[in-house]
Amino acid sequence: MRTVREVSAGGVIYRRRDDQVEVALIHTGKRWGLPKGHVEAGERVEETAVREVREETGLLGKLDRKLGQIAYTYRGKSRNGRPIRVAKRVTFFLLEYVEGEVHSHDYEVEEARWFALDEAYTKLSFATEQKMMRRARRAIETGRSQTAAQG
Repeated sequence: MRTVREVSAGGVIYRRRDDQVEVALIHTGKRWGLPKGHVEAGERVEETAVREVREETGLLGKLDRKLGQIAYTYRGKSRNGRPIRVAKRVTFFLLEYVEGEVHSHDYEVEEARWFALDEAYTKLSFATEQKMMRRARRAIETGRSQTAAQG
């Protein structure tokens, strides 16, 4: 079976609301997940992350920091219908919410919604995305405590 490599990027977009941190997740099919998508020709992974978060959630975010990468494989089909193995690598970033509304997501997503950080973690279907959410939480909490210490 032929293996095809794919490179994608996505993000955890967050906002502070009423002393609570919220993150936006997307619902596709039977699961809640993080927005992500293919890196287009000539595009940097950071640009892809911002674009995909905007397209899939309707939200514009400002890059905060890189969270890390996940890699997985799955079976797919080639353009001619033959079975292939897809080896996918996704780089995730933390994004701070700037503007937008979750109902403005694109057609690929059934729903985008804000969740409290703890609830979002439990909604994620895949352990690899939960890992990115844990990293996001640490980065957000570290950023908050640094800001409080500076203030």
